[in-house]
Amino acid sequence: MPDTPNEAGASRLVYVLNGPNLNLLGKRQPHIYGHETLADVERDCRGLADELGLSLRFHQSNREYEIIDWIHEARETAAAIVINPAAFTHTSVAILDALNAFDGLIFEVHISNVHRREAFRHHSYVSGVAAGVIAGFGTLGYQLALRRVAQLLEG
Repeated sequence: MPDTPNEAGASRLVYVLNGPNLNLLGKRQPHIYGHETLADVERDCRGLADELGLSLRFHQSNREYEIIDWIHEARETAAAIVINPAAFTHTSVAILDALNAFDGLIFEVHISNVHRREAFRHHSYVSGVAAGVIAGFGTLGYQLALRRVAQLLEG
């Protein structure tokens, strides 16, 4: 599916952005994050996106500036951003500022339930701009977010 607006004039492109250490998914703390890899998450998201008539750009970076650059890029073409900012959730005003400049839908995803973890993980800079926050559903949270994006784009 092309990354251009559909016949109704609205883009069906969704950026799925992943923050630091998610490249280690499946290897790092599997008792918290599970055994699925980020490649598994991408495969599942792409399969669901095809079913829902969405197109995806799927990215991961350990570098804050790259995530910001992708958010800026999304401003030009995307209808939505699904973001798991990982540790940047709790620290990055810069990512918040970039998201504030995005006019589409934003959904925040966390694999673990951050509210059952250390106190510093309870604050999110992203949640205030997100249309929804999904936490504690494992990697299924990405698919839940994509389903909600498709539902909202249908109007």
